[in-house]
Amino acid sequence: MSILDSITEVLTAQSSAKSRPDDGSKGAYWCDNCDVRIRDVDLEGDETCPDCGEEMRFERASGRSCAC
Repeated sequence: MSILDSITEVLTAQSSAKSRPDDGSKGAYWCDNCDVRIRDVDLEGDETCPDCGEEMRFERASGRSCAC
């Protein structure tokens, strides 16, 4: 195995580990009061925080650093 093959293998493994699931998620709902985060595809019912009952804000997924 050449050094080029080794580098290619490492980069391929890293990119597949960071891939996001393709489940139709557009972002997540955040509670600023208690830092709860719920992905939009996992939210059941209205946009209120299950911990404190406050309204949650929606944040769209964007870029590679998105936690969604």
